[in-house]
Amino acid sequence: MSDLMSRIGYWYDHLAEVTPENLDVRRDVELVISQLDDGQLRVAHIDENNDVVVHEWVKQAILLLFRARGMTVSEAGPFEYHDKLELKHDYTRRGVRVVPGASARKGSFLSPGVILMPSYVNIGAWVGPGTMVDTWATVGSCAQIGANVHLAGGVGIGGVLEPANAVPVVIEDGAFIGSRCMVVEGARVGKNSVLGAGTIVTPTIPVIDAQTGEEISRGYVPDNCVVVQAQRRREFPGGEFFLPCVLVVRRLEPGETHDKVALNAILRDHEIPT
Repeated sequence: MSDLMSRIGYWYDHLAEVTPENLDVRRDVELVISQLDDGQLRVAHIDENNDVVVHEWVKQAILLLFRARGMTVSEAGPFEYHDKLELKHDYTRRGVRVVPGASARKGSFLSPGVILMPSYVNIGAWVGPGTMVDTWATVGSCAQIGANVHLAGGVGIGGVLEPANAVPVVIEDGAFIGSRCMVVEGARVGKNSVLGAGTIVTPTIPVIDAQTGEEISRGYVPDNCVVVQAQRRREFPGGEFFLPCVLVVRRLEPGETHDKVALNAILRDHEIPT
């Protein structure tokens, strides 16, 4: 355990000592936030067993930040903000394209080649190289977004900050998340997978194979899948109802791309509106 990790653990166990006036805690917490901002640290990663490993102490530092900092006023053009944390800066050095109307909070990491249309990226998030965060998409706190991902217009990637050991939302390399999709509460989308527009993925929503009717998982879309929002019939004492599910309508071959024309053709073949 590093000295910084152990100090963060100490402060987290002694919250009464965490105040804006305590310069020692400010030093430690600010160091973690700066290292998150530059990509030296991250909240979580996928290990060799394909499991998501959460670095709990890093999330603890983010939570401590809001105790260790007071409110300040900042301005950007005609806009005024009243918050505890400033926005990211220095995009030219970082190799990131940021369109007017986009913002990312300090403590998030944007890899070279990232494009932010008018959108928002929260603290603790990691966004991989070549990824586009499209118009009005949001990347919530601590979300882990892979390389060459497209978060289409209006996508909502949920933030998972508390409790500190909770697994964040993970979108893996090459995924395409269609317009108005919601991926929240620690759900995960595998490599090269496609979510049709309006799909909602949470840890409680079943992912079902359209060919077999079998439930594959809950809250995890495996690699190379094309999925859409669907419903399945369930009976309750009060009557029969239709509950949401995620339906795998196609499995892509390794190396097969999911360009928009091909995706629309797949969805039309299954009589799914595009």
